[in-house]
Amino acid sequence: MKRIFTLALQGLAAVLPVALTIYLVYWLLLKMERLASAAFLYVMPREYYFQGLGVISAFFVLVGIGILVKVYVVRYLIRMGEALLGRIPLVKSVIGAIKDFMRVFSLADSTGAESVVLVEVQEGMHLIGFVTGRNIAQRMMPEDKASLVGVYLPMSYQIGGYTLYVPAEKLTPLEIGVEEAMRIALTGGIQNQKK
Repeated sequence: MKRIFTLALQGLAAVLPVALTIYLVYWLLLKMERLASAAFLYVMPREYYFQGLGVISAFFVLVGIGILVKVYVVRYLIRMGEALLGRIPLVKSVIGAIKDFMRVFSLADSTGAESVVLVEVQEGMHLIGFVTGRNIAQRMMPEDKASLVGVYLPMSYQIGGYTLYVPAEKLTPLEIGVEEAMRIALTGGIQNQKK
């Protein structure tokens, strides 16, 4: 009986990530279809609509927004809008947190060799971290702390982590990509043991 239960758990562990991913993609596409189709039907006649047109429309709208964001005038307007919202106390905190969160997950765009580092937190104890700022300490800390480097340390199995300011000599650059390092850090390294 114990063997059957173990096999069932192994089957669940194999199927659950795929099933949840498929469900999440399905849910996201369904929401996009509902929102975009409502907007489409508001502008165009119903006979032009077919199932999936909402997703296609939403995709092209996002591509269009991506192109517009590259234009200087649009970037300037977005910055002005963010600055305006940044003056509202609660909204400022929410927008700042969301932007910082998105920056952490866009670290994969970093090309610097020192993006992924090993941080020595105690002698013989290291954590994988991501360099997030080399000049922040210079602006906000006393002179004797100005050489500290900002390093983000994600927590395993959670969306969260810590930003530590550590001396550069406590950092060892790693020869792996940001995406792979983030996977190792977030899963506790379990997925890499199977390879």
